[in-house]
Amino acid sequence: MQSESQLRRDICDIGKRIWTRGYVAANDGNITVRLEDGCLLATPTGVSKGFMTPDMIIKLDPEGNKIAGELNPSSELKMHRAVYAMRPDVKAVVHAHPPTATGFAVAGIPMNKMLLPEVIISLGWVPIAKYGTPSTEELGDVLKELLNHHDAMLLENHGALTVGHNLTNAYFKMETIELAAQISLSACLLGREREISPANVEKLMQVRKKLGVQGMHPALSSTPRMPAAESEQETCNHLSESRLADVVARVTREVLRNIKEMD
Repeated sequence: MQSESQLRRDICDIGKRIWTRGYVAANDGNITVRLEDGCLLATPTGVSKGFMTPDMIIKLDPEGNKIAGELNPSSELKMHRAVYAMRPDVKAVVHAHPPTATGFAVAGIPMNKMLLPEVIISLGWVPIAKYGTPSTEELGDVLKELLNHHDAMLLENHGALTVGHNLTNAYFKMETIELAAQISLSACLLGREREISPANVEKLMQVRKKLGVQGMHPALSSTPRMPAAESEQETCNHLSESRLADVVARVTREVLRNIKEMD
């Protein structure tokens, strides 16, 4: 079991990682960890995730009341607390705005294609949670159904959310979302996404069971629930004709903005 002081350092390390990778800009994003007694450690509001120090991390009781720290906790604390209330197995939550994945969220395109073995084994597929006003109870409400089946999701017009059995586990899922989004977008730009066959997807699900992937909700012990999907060519055509240009433009602007912030 990690000490509270180590967890504070870990939160700062993950914060620096998501800032360095361009998953957040300015003071965006938030991270929480649930302690054994139900208390939470949370990133402060109004502070860049790339410049946090352990003493800035806020400690809150299970009801969300601050019990230690000079700064105020993230304004998205309501969303994090809602996740913990719904998922007793979750010990950490990461919210960020990875540019390509967020482009999918802005375009309203779920990452529901079976394209990469690593993503299938670790995440299944990545849905989009309907829009909820940041810093309100709305986001917790829209996450309820998805959290029964998913450890990672896009937030419509907002960003991405990942949960895990520890902080590193939750953060790695954020990396997986962004890389998968980049590869999916690249495949569409090349003109085609070739999905893994259902039979091979089922084999991957068996691999996941054998590996004993931790941190997954029990509902993920079998093939994840998926919506009816368009054919690979229909999806790429749909992207090319009506949404791809907008996705690329938005992602490009976000990347340029992040680079400017880092200069």
